[in-house]
Amino acid sequence: MLNRTDLRGQVPSAAELRAALPRAEYDVDAALHQVRPVVEAVRDRGVEAVLEFTERFDKVRPETVRVPAEELAKALSELDPQVRAALEESIKRARKVHADQRRQDVTTQVVPGGTVSERWVPVDRVGLYAPGGLAVYPSTVVMNVVPAQLAGVRSLVVCSPPQAAFGGRPHPTILAAAALLGVDEVWAVGGAQAVALVAYGGVDTDGAELAPVDIVTGPGNIFLTAAKRLVRGVIGIDSEAGPTEIAILADETADPAHVAADLISQAEHDPLAASVLVTTSEELADAVEAELAARVPATKHSERVGQALGGKQSGIILVSTVDDGLRVVDAYAAEHLEIQTANAREVAARVRNAGAIFVGAYAPVSLGDYCAGSNHVLPTGGFARHSSGLSVQSFLKGIHVVDYSEDALREVAPRVVALADAEDLPAHGEAVTARFEGDGR
Repeated sequence: MLNRTDLRGQVPSAAELRAALPRAEYDVDAALHQVRPVVEAVRDRGVEAVLEFTERFDKVRPETVRVPAEELAKALSELDPQVRAALEESIKRARKVHADQRRQDVTTQVVPGGTVSERWVPVDRVGLYAPGGLAVYPSTVVMNVVPAQLAGVRSLVVCSPPQAAFGGRPHPTILAAAALLGVDEVWAVGGAQAVALVAYGGVDTDGAELAPVDIVTGPGNIFLTAAKRLVRGVIGIDSEAGPTEIAILADETADPAHVAADLISQAEHDPLAASVLVTTSEELADAVEAELAARVPATKHSERVGQALGGKQSGIILVSTVDDGLRVVDAYAAEHLEIQTANAREVAARVRNAGAIFVGAYAPVSLGDYCAGSNHVLPTGGFARHSSGLSVQSFLKGIHVVDYSEDALREVAPRVVALADAEDLPAHGEAVTARFEGDGR
């Protein structure tokens, strides 16, 4: 089922590895021509355009974009008690982890009378996106809302696609998760039109303002990603998320049943989802293949899983040593990376590039999806080489505060003038010396 690449006895360069490793075909540029008219129409015509596109794409036309507060309360009151308890546990653990991420303001005394402080200030308003395509993601509501709240964001809106089956409102579990988190603003809007609406704002059908945001976060399909690219600069974005992916670095100590189950769990998301096994053991690779042959037909979404596992984005990569395997997974820079080897903690500590790392046999990616306390909004497509997942920091901006006394400025003035003259910007220097004109000191 899975394609195999044999790198045993080879030491490809980083560039060769990036070219050889399996990846989904995900051309955001190709989607821009479809998305640009949507974004521009929402910018120019607001909610009228949003509802037209919603009717075309989601086959439903909500009465209002904003979901009434009483519907949020109703969804929470009718939520399955077991699901509510699970969401409460997810929220509790996420809050515990994210509370420790908040950066502290710091002041540095550069010289007597001269300080530079760095203040961490939350953005004022954020838009948080929860997908609603092939699956429903109340867990993504948790992962977006918790860090924003702990950052101190004053205003936030959750967007999720309207569902024809629920009268043009987002799925009730999405509404219930928002209510459980204390969110009172939810918009029934999805895809590219959701990104455009949070970027430009509008007026709802009942005359209420739909205020624009400063940053939008959360995963979605290629059209949502293309819309993020188009509005970047108008507002901030977290990342351009692609299809989900898992890489597993495993040796002969790994349990093939665990490995197969974890590969399937990611493939369940989307036909473009990537499931990659990097292993030193051909015997394990064979055993995993046998497990997949038994498990895939029995899983609920077997067709989707089979497409993902059989696609060019998934595969098994054989390597000679765990060290070689580390080079491969660092080049791949997976969204989710599992380490199922001997001395897994030691091996995991050597990983340089991953969105999140799951250590040993009892930390599957599914744990991180829901209840580990970590965040599951993570960089995909190799972006983990340079980017981080969603966190409290995603909603904070650092501001430098410069506070110098007269004496402190006078002491450094010649240095400022020298550098200004070197750059042929003499007025920069004069802005300093003007403060001391006629000064006999």
